[in-house]
Formats: sequence, C-alpha cells, structure tokens
Amino acid sequence: MDKDANSEIQLPPGFRFHPFDEELIVHYLRNKVTSSPLPASFIAEIDLYNYNPWELPSKALFGEDEWYFFTPRDMKYPKGVRPNRAAASSYWKATGTNKPIFTSCGMKSIAVNKALVFYKGRPPKGSKTDWIMHEYRLHDSMISNSKQGGSMRYTYRVYVQLIGKRSNLS
Repeated sequence: MDKDANSEIQLPPGFRFHPFDEELIVHYLRNKVTSSPLPASFIAEIDLYNYNPWELPSKALFGEDEWYFFTPRDMKYPKGVRPNRAAASSYWKATGTNKPIFTSCGMKSIAVNKALVFYKGRPPKGSKTDWIMHEYRLHDSMISNSKQGGSMRYTYRVYVQLIGKRSNLS
C-alpha cells in the first residue's frame, strides 16, 4: 500500500495524529480486529516484517516522525506461540517487560504494549539501531469472537529515537 501523491490526506494546518494508547486500542485496533468501521483511515495495513524500518515511512498513510501500521500476526513456528520478528534483512528484539494499557478510569487492563528495538545483522551478533517500535496487542477479553485469534492483527507505532543527536532515517 504505497503512498500516492494524488491520495494525500487533506487536513487543516496543525493537525497531528498522535493518539493516546487507550485511543489507539479502543478506536482503532479493536475495531480493526472485530471488522468494525474505523474512525479515520490513518493506519496502513502492511506485512511490516517484510520491510526494514527505514522503508516504512513510505508505506505509511500518515506521519512525519512516527508511523502507525496494522500487521498480521506471524508465528515463528507453525504450532507455536512465539512471534516471528525477523525483518527483511535483520530483526526486531523485544526489550523490557510488557506494559499493560488500562482504561482511562484505570480499572481494567485492555491491552499490552511491548517495546522492540531494531538490530542490523542476525542474532545474536546484531548491532542495535535507533529504530524503536511499540507493539500493541489486545487482551482476549476485548474480542467478542475468539475464532479471530488466528488472524489477530497488531498495531505498531514505529519511530526513530533521537536522543542527543540528529539521525537520518537509514
């Protein structure tokens, strides 16, 4: 789903798509998984792991400093539960612990956010880059039809972490 100059989204000056985690889960990811209408079409649907991160900005529908994607779940082994996070020429490595995402009243966990860092090369000798991705995954309780688990989609927020330096996108 490549961007086309004629299909640019026309929005008023100053508009930014920067949803809070709960908004991303409730209004976009849950609706996508349950085949409900999305409030707006700002998130591209691609097989994210077919690309290196510097190729992703051109695949996004919207965004300058961070980009959002829906992507199908891919498992490392046919009957396993471990996700396959190999990219086109390298890999994404999970870092830290799963962060629960709560409703705005803070009473119920509705999803999990996992941070991933992009490494060039092959494990275990890859070199860490400044590319970071957040994987958002719904809890089963947020999905009314449990048969959709096999084709579950994740939402990803991808960006380059710029700490103390200006980095280019590659």
